Amino acid sequence: MAKRAGLPWDCVLSAEVFKAYKPDPRTYLGVAGVFDATPGQVMLAAAHHDDLAAARVCGLKTAYIERPHEFGRAKPKDVSPQPDNSLHARDIDQLADLLGC
Repeated sequence: MAKRAGLPWDCVLSAEVFKAYKPDPRTYLGVAGVFDATPGQVMLAAAHHDDLAAARVCGLKTAYIERPHEFGRAKPKDVSPQPDNSLHARDIDQLADLLGC
């Protein structure tokens, strides 16, 4: 996905690196460890509120990215802002703008 979009990532981490899958805290806290950061210096950007909730339990900031047609156009998904998330964006470009990138 990153290659197709031409996104210039510095590092790509996956659950396999931490030998755990969301919502296991190792998947969220492992990222902070890799970058020698505190959990509060890390933000999870995702399109699923349960993933974001688990990240918040670990102390991470969270950004919800809308994916209204995730289940097809005939079955729209509720993408309403949730007050517990740090940010809410319609897409990754808007998230970058919100972050000042």
